[in-house]
Amino acid sequence: MEIAMLAKAIAIGVGSIGPGIGIGMIGAKAMEAIGRNPEAAGKVMVPMLLAAAFAEAVAIYALVIAFSIK
Repeated sequence: MEIAMLAKAIAIGVGSIGPGIGIGMIGAKAMEAIGRNPEAAGKVMVPMLLAAAFAEAVAIYALVIAFSIK
């Protein structure tokens, strides 16, 4: 049982590293783009939110895998 708990912790831990870095980079580049061209904030915001949602989906998949480990 302890091995399963360790496997769950590793699955969600490793599975959340990539999305965490990705969302950070998405936000940083969006803020950089808005800082360079404030008029483009409306055009940058929607693709930024979509990209963040797709990156977050990877973390949710890792959570589902962690819950499915028995």
